[in-house]
Amino acid sequence: MTREITGFSNPLVKRVRSLREKKYRKQEGLFLAEGLRILTEAREAGRLPEMLFHAHEGASHPLAIALIAQMEAEGRDVIVTSADILSKISGKDNPQALVGVYRDQDVPLDAIDRTGSGLWIVAQSLRDPGNLGTILRTGDAVGAGGLILVDDCVDPFSVEAVRASMGALFTQAIVQCRWDAFLTWLRSGPGQLVGTSLRTDQDYQAPRYAAPTFLLVGNEAQGLPSAYEAECDLLVKIPMLGKADSLNAAVATAVMAYEIINQRRVRA
Repeated sequence: MTREITGFSNPLVKRVRSLREKKYRKQEGLFLAEGLRILTEAREAGRLPEMLFHAHEGASHPLAIALIAQMEAEGRDVIVTSADILSKISGKDNPQALVGVYRDQDVPLDAIDRTGSGLWIVAQSLRDPGNLGTILRTGDAVGAGGLILVDDCVDPFSVEAVRASMGALFTQAIVQCRWDAFLTWLRSGPGQLVGTSLRTDQDYQAPRYAAPTFLLVGNEAQGLPSAYEAECDLLVKIPMLGKADSLNAAVATAVMAYEIINQRRVRA
């Protein structure tokens, strides 16, 4: 169903705008995604928004036309509005021409099929939405099964994290849980837990990683707690040949993920 909204005070505009805040995302079970590229990635992954907002000029691209047609065919809300109202919803001065409202896609830990992929990424106390989005993109690139967020991580459904994921949010399973719950679940079946740490001398290319590998990366500033490192089957270190003592968390994740899958590609 297509309709038009022209007023800033419209209750739906206020409701959707509130999804920029975590507490309202949790209450509603909804989140925002912006831009034709991200919304197209979602559609290709089988995910349609509950509601789609677009400016008049945002409906001219063939991919936008196809998305709107599918939304209307399924009886979902399509709202035509102004660029100013889209700016109010997204919080950007130069908003994207399309904004989608999606159903939360948290996956329970016990719903994960660990054998569905040879690699899973686990992040502990990750704080930066840009890093989280980039890690999701890396997971998609290497064919990881998903991202397991342990302890108090940044919200993966924040506008900033969704934007940084460039659509990978819709291709990766996302789990949020506490460390004890993750560890109990992990040890109930197959899985090698590999941690990245500065407190080891084992080079990251030395071991042979066993599938499924659970790649554990720590907080950007503090790394992994020592108690968490003690639970790892392997601790490895990426060599630093310059003056820096460590890599950015998202970069380190990418280096490790590609080492793990490249070992398997060579053996295959």
